[in-house]
Amino acid sequence: MKNLFFAACTALFFVACDKVKMDVKTGSDATESKENEEWKPVDSATATKAWMEYATPGDMQKMLAKSDGVWIGENTMWMEDGGKPMTSKSTTTNKMIFDGRYQTSEHKGDFMGMPFEGMSITGYDNSKKKFVSTWIDNMGTGTMNMEGEWNASKKSIEFKGKMTDPSRPGKDCDVREVCTFVDDTHQTLEMFGPDPKTGKEFKTMEIKYTKK
Repeated sequence: MKNLFFAACTALFFVACDKVKMDVKTGSDATESKENEEWKPVDSATATKAWMEYATPGDMQKMLAKSDGVWIGENTMWMEDGGKPMTSKSTTTNKMIFDGRYQTSEHKGDFMGMPFEGMSITGYDNSKKKFVSTWIDNMGTGTMNMEGEWNASKKSIEFKGKMTDPSRPGKDCDVREVCTFVDDTHQTLEMFGPDPKTGKEFKTMEIKYTKK
């Protein structure tokens, strides 16, 4: 079954190559990027090997798996730079899925006296050599997508990405998160975003996690 899957992926890969070559020759897309114009087909053996490496969980996925379980969060939030902090508590449940390829996280707590629920999916993209994360919650209708780099000396992942800015319809704003793996039972999450008055980055939230 696994071989059949990779064979199908390889076939689709070559179809994509052929389409790119046809588009380049016919000029069907005048705005096609230079990157696509320089696309070169890959032989089936190389493509299959690449797909196998892409699909096989490794050390980074195993590191994520160590965070499986229930965590209690001590939350501190700021609405603007220098503003009065708001504190609350939350619970996060982490679980690896798809044979150890991704980790789902379910968050429950409160935000300004209202029930808060959120969910994220985090993984390590073996091809990009980066962590990837998607977040949704009951306080919005969009998604936040980020990519992160592992810093071995600090035992942390720094995520960068975009999220919807409801105060500016149709616009996104830059967001940044730093997840620090203090030890097996303690983690810290710091989130940064633009100050609503100045647009400059400031710390919007910090969560100190303790494993239950």
